Order: sequence, then structure tokens, then C-alpha cells
Amino acid sequence: MDIPRIFTITESAHRIHNPITPQKLATLGAALRLEPGARVLDLGSGSGEMLCTWARDYGITGTGIDLSQLFTEQAKLRAEELGVANQVKFIHGDAAGYVSDEQVSVAACVGATWIGGGFAGTIDLLRRSLCAGGILLIGEPYWRRLPPTEEAARRCLAHSISDFLLLPELLASFGQLGCDVVEMVLADQDDWDRYEAAKWLTMRRWLDANPDDEFASEIRATLTSEPERYAASTREYLGWGVFALMPR
Repeated sequence: MDIPRIFTITESAHRIHNPITPQKLATLGAALRLEPGARVLDLGSGSGEMLCTWARDYGITGTGIDLSQLFTEQAKLRAEELGVANQVKFIHGDAAGYVSDEQVSVAACVGATWIGGGFAGTIDLLRRSLCAGGILLIGEPYWRRLPPTEEAARRCLAHSISDFLLLPELLASFGQLGCDVVEMVLADQDDWDRYEAAKWLTMRRWLDANPDDEFASEIRATLTSEPERYAASTREYLGWGVFALMPR
């Protein structure tokens, strides 16, 4: 049980597996007015940066579940590094369908809403772990502006234009699902650059160290094509944000 190898190679040096910087992750934690001892559930927790830094900075406790064995191990090491291993735990497993044994103050899925078949299903899943008055966190792409063609949308790694909404439509859809939007932190193009461009150096270093690996040709093709594709497509059309919701 693991994620595709392409991600464990290209994002192996990432602490955050989404287009959000450590500074904005801290901004998000402050915006939620987290209190010491608050329980946080993070489905698709990646390398654990959100839970670990919030445990250090705000005194929360938390559980993260992620399908990647590598990222889960990195999360455990990060917890040790920051001295919060007694406050957070990380489980290697499938977050789809996961419901916490104890209700939590914050239930999050930041950038992995495929676990619920999209953000609507993921919101429904997260609500099952949330205490009364708690906050849901959803990390989700949206169109900054609509791509001019379906091919342009596919170059943003979407299947079609209909995969994502414009920001006002996305916010309205949360209301239609019975939630109030109470905060949001949005990625800008610099945040996207730090997420995407960091992969390129990782890929080049990996290729230099593993020239005979059976996966090398795929990594070489990806490194060759990604800078132009990203600059022409994702950087221009695709937004991303973390949205804080409270059920009505």
C-alpha cells in the first residue's frame, strides 16, 4: 500500500506536499485560533509538517494518516526533530473512510480530497470525526481564470475544465453543502513556484544518483517537460487554497 513512485521521488525533499509555504501554514494555524490541547485529524497528512509545527507552536495534539510509507516515516522523524512526538502520531494507511475514535476540534484534508471522491464526499467524511463547533479544513484547487480550451485544462493536469470551479463558485458550493466559510488561505504564484520548481532539482539530483534505475527514463522525460508545462499552464490558470468551514 503506497502512492505511485513518481511522487515519492519528485517530492522526497518536500516538507509540504502542496503549494503552501511554511509561513502560510503558520498563518493558517493562527487564523484558526487554535488552543492548547485541541485535537486535530489530518487525512492525507504527507510528511506531517502541519501537525508537527502546530503542535510546536500552538500546543495541539493530532493524528495523521497517509498512504505513503516514505512520507509517514518523514513525518515521524519531523515530530522527533521538533520535540512533539508525544503530541502527534502518524499512521501509514488509507485515509479513505477513516473516522477518528475521538471527536476532534479540527478535521482536515489538505490537498487529498480524492479520498472522498471530491471535496463534497470528503467534507461528509470529515464531519463524522468533528465535534460540535469544530472546524473542517479542505485544501482544494480552483481556476484562477478559466483555461481557454480543454487541452489547456489537461495541461494543468486536470481531466477537463469541469474538474474545478472558479473561486466564487467554490465558496458558494461549500454553502450549498451546509457549511459556512470562516477562513481561507490562498496560494499565490510564488507559492506554486516553491512547490513545483523544487521538484526539478530533486529530479535532477535523483537522476545523477540513479542513472541505471528502471524509472530513470520516466523521470528524465518529466524533468524535460515540466518547467515549460508548468509555466504555461498551472502557473497561469490554477489556484489552490485551504478553506476553513463550520457546519451550520
